[in-house]
Order: sequence, then C-alpha cells, then structure tokens
Amino acid sequence: MFSSKELLSRKLPDVRVAIGRGTDVGNVERSVQSMGSHNVVIYDDPYELTDDLVSGNVEAAIRGDMSSSHLLPILKEKVGLSELERVAFMEPIGGRMFILAPVGIDEGWSNEQRINLAVKSAVLARRVGMGEKIAIMSGGRCEDVGRCKRVDSSIESAMDIVDELKSRGYDAYHSQIRVEDAVRNADILIATDGITGNVMFRTLHFVGGAEALGAPVVNMDKVFVDTSRAKTDYRDSIALAMMLTE
Repeated sequence: MFSSKELLSRKLPDVRVAIGRGTDVGNVERSVQSMGSHNVVIYDDPYELTDDLVSGNVEAAIRGDMSSSHLLPILKEKVGLSELERVAFMEPIGGRMFILAPVGIDEGWSNEQRINLAVKSAVLARRVGMGEKIAIMSGGRCEDVGRCKRVDSSIESAMDIVDELKSRGYDAYHSQIRVEDAVRNADILIATDGITGNVMFRTLHFVGGAEALGAPVVNMDKVFVDTSRAKTDYRDSIALAMMLTE
C-alpha cells in the first residue's frame, strides 16, 4: 500500500525546489529543516518564485503557505494559462494514497476533460511509483438507471469514458457511486464533475481528516504543487514535488 511514509523514506532525486512562505508561523521553515541535505529554497516573493520556476533555476515549486490569491495569478501569467488544472493526492487515515480529480469546480464537465484528467493523473501516479488503476465515478449504481435522467446520463458518461480509456490501454473501471469501495481499490478517482470532486476533497480532508499532500498542476510542463495554508508539515509535499521531476 503506497503511503506518504513510504514516499518520505525513498531516495529522493537530487533536484533544487522552491517553496513559498507567506506567514511567520514557522511551518515552512521547520519542514525545510526536516528535509536535511535536500536542496529546498524558501521564497517570500511570488514573482521570484515563479521566475525561477519558469527559467529552470528550480526544477519544481510548492506553494507552501504563500497566499494563493497572490501566487496563482502570477503563475498563470508567467506560463500563459487562463486556468490551472489540478489533481489532488489524498491519503485517508489508515488508508491508501490515491489521486482525486477534478477538484476545481469549473473542471471535468465533459467526457473529454475527464479522460484528459485521468490520463494525466496516470502519468503522475507512474512518476511517484503508485499503481494506475482508474475508477470512473457516476451518480448512481447501474441498477438505478431509469430513476433520474441526470443519474442515467452520468452512468452512460462513465461507461463511455471507461471504454475509451480501456481502448488506450488503461486499467479503468466504472466504480459507480461507491466511493467507499473506490478509495480501497483504485489509485485514481475521477469524480462526475468538478463540484462533486471539490465536495469529495473537502469532506475527506476537512471533515474526515484525510491528509492532502498537494495538488500538482497538470496543464503545464513545469512541476508546481499547490498546497493548503492550513498544513503544518510540508515534507510530504516537498517529496512529492521532487518525485514528479523524474
């Protein structure tokens, strides 16, 4: 079972990474100190952080506890994107790590978008040594067909996505609405849409206590891991960013 503990115990790549600091509570500093000899640089200026990421002075960057309203618009401008697509690495208490997408409320509203997120999530899973089994969720069980047109549509959509992913060689299956099974059996969970994915993330993390390692941006060629300012230990996020450079 892949976990953050296993991630931190691995030999990490010898790369230079940046992490943002936006508060004086000391969580970023303590996390960097705990990484020992690894080359992690703290940035207080979002422009300097994004400049060094784009220019290649650092191989990866982590938001840390820098303000998202300051950093993310600058990042989008520097890399020429109107929106950032992110997938979240989650680890429930006592459970296995998995990738959840979409987590942006405006993402994943078409089959094409969900397929794209599944494929990009599989690439990230491979880089960090996770499995690549993909659960495509829908709004009900197969036996619920006929009860609600919206549920019927989501089931049909999920089955079409599974067929497409399988035709491309991916290990995908229709997990229906059973998230309780998907988190035990799959490495990647693709929610029905961005609102559902965002609610799942918030429920798992803020209510259920699942660890959120970070949310890598998947629609640019630079490694950037978005993180929550509420985290107190960024070591897992730093290790994740390092592994994604390979």
